[in-house]
Order: sequence, then C-alpha cells, then structure tokens
Amino acid sequence: MRAAFAMTPHLQHRFFDAPLLAELGGLVEIDADQVLTSYDDPDAAEVEVLITAWGTPTIDASTLVRMPRLRAVVHAAGSVKYFLSPEAWERDLRVTCGVEPNARPVAEYALAAVLWATKSVLPLTERFLADRAAPDLTVDDTIDGAYGTTVGLLGASATGRALIELLAPFDLSVLVSDPTIDAARAAEMGAELVGLDDLFARSRVVSLHAPLLPQTRHLVDARLLALMGNGTTLINTARGGVVDHDALRAELVSGRLRAILDVTEPEPLPADDPMWSLPNVTLTPHVAGSQGSELRRLGRAAVDEVRALIDGRPPLRPVDPATLATSA
Repeated sequence: MRAAFAMTPHLQHRFFDAPLLAELGGLVEIDADQVLTSYDDPDAAEVEVLITAWGTPTIDASTLVRMPRLRAVVHAAGSVKYFLSPEAWERDLRVTCGVEPNARPVAEYALAAVLWATKSVLPLTERFLADRAAPDLTVDDTIDGAYGTTVGLLGASATGRALIELLAPFDLSVLVSDPTIDAARAAEMGAELVGLDDLFARSRVVSLHAPLLPQTRHLVDARLLALMGNGTTLINTARGGVVDHDALRAELVSGRLRAILDVTEPEPLPADDPMWSLPNVTLTPHVAGSQGSELRRLGRAAVDEVRALIDGRPPLRPVDPATLATSA
C-alpha cells in the first residue's frame, strides 16, 4: 500500500523520528524523505494513504481526481474541517485525527495553571519580585490552596475531558458546563453538570475548553465575568474569540479578576494593550498544544492508525463528519 506525507518537511521530521519512520516503513510503502506540498505531484496519483498535519493543502474535488486511489486520510493533528472539502466525505474516505492525543498537553498546561491559580503563585511572584522580600504567608489571605476549592470547566471537549481526568486525584470539586452532555455523562467523567451562570458564580478557577463557533464567539461576556468572585482566575487555552476581550480587559484592569491566557483575540495582543503589563495577568504564546517531544505522540497515533488500517481493524479515532459543525 502506497502512503505519503502531506505537511511541511519541518513538521514531518518533528512528528516522526527515526524509529517511528522505520515502523511506518514496515507497514506501507513510503518515502520518508518526500513530502507532498502540492497534489499536482505526479506521485500523488499512486497514494492510497495520506498522512497530514498542520498546513496540509486542501483536499477538494480536483485533488480527488488527481488521487483516484486515495482511501484514507490520517491526520496527525486536530481538526480536519479546514482542509477536507465536502467532496472528500462523498468519496467515503477513512478519516482519522489526533484530537485526543493533542488534547493531552493542553490539559496538562491547564492543570498546572489551575494548581498555580489556587495557590496565587503568579501574583505572589510579581509581589516577591517587586518587593524583594518574602510576604508573611501566615497572615496572607490571598492564597486559597487547592483543597476543597471548586474548578469550573466551560466545555467537555477532548481537552476538557482530559483535564477532568487529571484533576481527579486532587481534593477539589469539578463543575462542567456543556450543552452536548447530560448530568449522568458529566458524573461518569467525574464532574457536576451546571449551567453557565452557576459555573462562573461558584468556581474559584474557570478554565475554558469550548470550540470557537458562531454560537460561542464572545460567549464569555461582561455578564458572566461579573458573576466571578473577587480574586478568581480565568484560564483560556481554547480560542481567544470565546472571550469578549473588552469585557475581560475591564475586569483585569480593575484588579478584581486574574487571568492566565495562552490564547487571545487578536493573537498576539497589540503591543500597547494594558494586559501585557498587568500583575494579575499571565500571557503565554499559544504553547499549550503539542510542542517538542509531544509532537511525537501525534506521530505515534498516526502510525497506530495506519497499522489498524493494514490489519483490517476499525479506525482508532475516526472523524464523524456529522460532528464537524460543533467541533473546533
């Protein structure tokens, strides 16, 4: 079976190290040194399995004409809806993706952010650096700690579910708000299903894990932010557009709330945005997703999908086109 990579050469080498390439080469015929950056390549006509990632060219009707033997798209990253046209689904291709493997490092980042937020680590660090003296922690009431606190998750996405799992060993309560699940499903995951108002009003830390869709744009608005208690923290590893940044900025400038933001709108923020210098805000450059060695987790998942195909087994992480409208 002939396979090919369709991603930048740089990414291909970061996703697939020598052992993974050797394993993949034992399953399919593939040139580890060749990457299709265009489907006009004459070799594309022989490809049956296409291994894609971020930046892959669009697969549309004309692509399918040039690739008559294509039967599977193995996406070693998250969403496929940005490069797979409707014609690809009409072809009844076997399509898989790495949403769940890519969700893990995002959930790990969010876990670290939650735990640091409950200990007020970041604002305390700012004070420590400014004062060059240790605060008297025996009388400091700004530190809540994780024990018995409540963490709210907006969205039971792959990342949200992974975070709930990571939070399980800690002595805290987890709330989740998501219209796609019911209370029984939330309880199975280890969380209490609540409405949006309750989530923001009851949580010491709110972590965002909702996809950016027309119905979720600026979902976190001034009204919801006003429900958060003084000194509570908003964490965003989802998409900046889920939050109304004008409303968030007003709360942060006032000093009432804290935020740990890996994504913003726009991204990055303008150089003169006050959030860059606020002591109650931590900005990181969209690093929560797979980076460095974590990219090989995605390569590993792609090789596993190819093996399942060769073995005649069902796909491990199939993409259901019916869910694309409500997914990231």
